Amino acid sequence: MTTIELGGNIKLSGFKDLEPAKLIVVKKMVGTYARKMAEKTPFQELALTLKPVHSSNFEIKANLMVEGKNHHTEITDYNLFFAIDKVLSQLIELTAKQ
Repeated sequence: MTTIELGGNIKLSGFKDLEPAKLIVVKKMVGTYARKMAEKTPFQELALTLKPVHSSNFEIKANLMVEGKNHHTEITDYNLFFAIDKVLSQLIELTAKQ
C-alpha cells in the first residue's frame, strides 16, 4: 500500500487511487484537522489508512501518536469525507480527555 506524506508527520495510506479532486479535498481536510490537533497537543505522527469495503463503503483507520502514546479510532461509512471528519473528530476528543 502506497503512502502519501504531508509535512513529514502526516501519512495517508490507501488514498493513492482516489480521483485527484477528491484527494485534494482529503489533503485539505486532514491538514485542517492536523493544525487543530497541533494547537492543542503537539503530536509526533498522524496516520490515516483508507480501505474500500463492500460495494460503496470506506473504512478509515486513524492513529495519532502523542508523547509516545498511540490513540486509535476507526469508522466505516459510505461517504468518504464524512468518515474522515468523524474519525479525526474522535481523535481530537480522545486527546482532549487526557
